[in-house]
Amino acid sequence: MLFRHIQSMRRALCGLTVVLAACVSLASASATLLLEEPYGHMGFFTATGHAAVYLSDVCADTPLSLRPCAPGETGVVLSRYDGVGGYDWVAIPLIPYLYAVDRPEDVPLYADAKMVLSLRDRYRRKYLENVAPDVKNGETPGGNWYQLVGSSYDRTIYGFKIATTSAQDAALIAKLNSSPNRSQFHLVSRNCADFAKDIVNFYYPKSLHRSVIADVGITTPKQIAKMLVKFSAHHPQLQFSRVVISQVPGSMPRSSAAHGVVESFLKSKKYIVPSAVASPIFAGCLAAVYVGTGAGRFDPAHDAMVFNPGSDPEPPIAREERKAYQQELKVLLANAGTDTSARDVGRTWEKLQSKAVTDFDDEGGPILQMIIGEEVVRVGASPGNVLDGNPLPVLARHILAARLQAELHHAAPNGISGAEVARDWTLFQQALGQGAPVVSAELANPGSTPAPKDLKGDRP
Repeated sequence: MLFRHIQSMRRALCGLTVVLAACVSLASASATLLLEEPYGHMGFFTATGHAAVYLSDVCADTPLSLRPCAPGETGVVLSRYDGVGGYDWVAIPLIPYLYAVDRPEDVPLYADAKMVLSLRDRYRRKYLENVAPDVKNGETPGGNWYQLVGSSYDRTIYGFKIATTSAQDAALIAKLNSSPNRSQFHLVSRNCADFAKDIVNFYYPKSLHRSVIADVGITTPKQIAKMLVKFSAHHPQLQFSRVVISQVPGSMPRSSAAHGVVESFLKSKKYIVPSAVASPIFAGCLAAVYVGTGAGRFDPAHDAMVFNPGSDPEPPIAREERKAYQQELKVLLANAGTDTSARDVGRTWEKLQSKAVTDFDDEGGPILQMIIGEEVVRVGASPGNVLDGNPLPVLARHILAARLQAELHHAAPNGISGAEVARDWTLFQQALGQGAPVVSAELANPGSTPAPKDLKGDRP
């Protein structure tokens, strides 16, 4: 019954998807402004998030040198960070920028901090040694280099796409390749949003600018995204569209909504409450600015398609379809022969994963090594290898159930596509068919982390 219901809903959306895909394909090249949600709680400036630009037809010979893309290549993300090798900008291919892996099928199903660290450092050692070299003892360096890869483990990202031309791309490549790539970062006047603003303005001059009122003259990611939406409304030739790139499910802290400067100050109790006590007039002025500029009414997810690694964006999953999956997951878990419920499956898997070591298979896909009883077990951790030769199929069931539980219960509905849930659901059903489940208590008390001598994969 679930699948008949899903199929009928998919047929209803099929025509809309075809039309949207046709519109997207009209542009041979594009630039996408990326508004990235903030994570952590260090102050109202950090609540503004991060901005970058994805160029579909610009690629990189190195992270510091650009060229036109060859057929089949997917472009790069250009971004500015403070303290990354002394460079002003770095170019990273799209999938590594989002997930710190080379192939879409290697994106982890469920990530924790240890796995993310391993993925990022493995990518750095392969491609970014000239930007972030090892320290003298061969260990991983400190600094902000980690923000260059795997951004989707930390935050949800919203993309605002506009059409470009090959001639515009060529001009930008020539400009950036011929200019000194030395750090110009300044939090107030030359931050990440200023860099993204300048890239978009290179394609469409004077389309974006900072807000003196809402952001006290500081360029913020939310402001330039809002400006691009407004600019595109008056220029239909830009073939504007939106996309949401969801934060990867897992135990990493979830990101929060991006704000402007005044909005961040107003919504932070540790700043606004003392200010209101000291000067009610000042607090009232901030509230008037917030209301007058409409800062709180901008929804970056409005009408956004959902990004799927390795395939075209799709509409968000319908609410009824999502609820149907939730109910069916409860039933399947109840009938799976363990005492793990849909509510507890995420916590159970997080406990297992916290004691595991991240390794890689022969194709570069992430796997987890863990001790179950007295045995060292390797379980695939991505869609491409989760069902490959697992001696304990229950582990594949657990990671897939945790993934589905996170997608269906915690993620915002507009951040999930039906196709991605359907893929995970199919893998889960296949895992259910791989042998009888083991006693759940055996998984409730996994052994300690395997010793390094047990690892046989690539160096992370």
